[in-house]
Amino acid sequence: CFMVFDKSGTKKSHRFARAVMRSAAKLSYEEAQAAIDGRSNAKTDVLLEGVLKPLWKAYGALMKAREKREPLELDLPERKLVLDDKGKVLRVVTPLRLDAHKLIEEFMIQANPSAAEELEAKKTPQLYRVHEPPSEEKVRALSMFLKTLDLSLPHGQVMKPKHFNQLLEEVKGKDYQNLVNDVVLRTQAQAAYAPINKGHFGLTLRRYSHFTSPIRRYADLIVHRALISALGFGDDGLSADDISRLTETAEMISDAERRAMAAERETTDRLIAAHLAGQTGANFRGRIGGVVGAGLFIKLNDTGADGFVPVSSLGSDYFVYSDV
Repeated sequence: CFMVFDKSGTKKSHRFARAVMRSAAKLSYEEAQAAIDGRSNAKTDVLLEGVLKPLWKAYGALMKAREKREPLELDLPERKLVLDDKGKVLRVVTPLRLDAHKLIEEFMIQANPSAAEELEAKKTPQLYRVHEPPSEEKVRALSMFLKTLDLSLPHGQVMKPKHFNQLLEEVKGKDYQNLVNDVVLRTQAQAAYAPINKGHFGLTLRRYSHFTSPIRRYADLIVHRALISALGFGDDGLSADDISRLTETAEMISDAERRAMAAERETTDRLIAAHLAGQTGANFRGRIGGVVGAGLFIKLNDTGADGFVPVSSLGSDYFVYSDV
């Protein structure tokens, strides 16, 4: 996908080609970032002026448009498990999120709606990545939770990502920042695939189709095959049978995605539980993530492990639970 943007980050045009890409340098994110930060090496030094600096300027233009678009900006650090040669957890790390990561992510975000636009222009059926606005019920529940922190959401307005962003900005640096980010995430609808466009709420984009990862997501492969058909790039595009089953395919891959996410969470939980099993009696820092009559839900800061503290273990004090 070849895209042209103006200096404000507004897309002027795009075109698609069936091509073979050749990586001239095979740079890692860290290498590219180090070069931009003034620490180039023999591999990046020759690419700095002609490739990397123009790339970062293009990213700067796209960020202007992103800031104007105001997509949802959740601050949820992603933890990675470092395993030993026996598959046991050595440590849990939170990798730095570099501008190099954000740059590639933003270019990919722009390529995805370009694919959707191209297929719509060619009147070719496709799969959209749909993310609907949060339900009124979930927004009400969030509002009730925020009252316990003396916070509130705008009244009488249709909720937009910018309203959530204003809330997230308000809690930055507060003790309950992580908790509010988690609750705002749980308020959002779950994204899914569908042959009917309903927009992408979180990214504030009217149309969005996954295009950039055909080697790891079947939805992207469907979009690539749709483009092959629409643009006459070969005879291996979508068949009439593929098109007739798009609704079924969308449901299948949406379900598969949810199963994969659940499997990942369960695997992570099991590995961390095994890691902590031999540390009974150790002290950990954590945050209260929820309260029920029976006790407290705690999330540990370092590992992200979730646990439950029964009220009976909180000493001889007397507690009264209130859900207001």
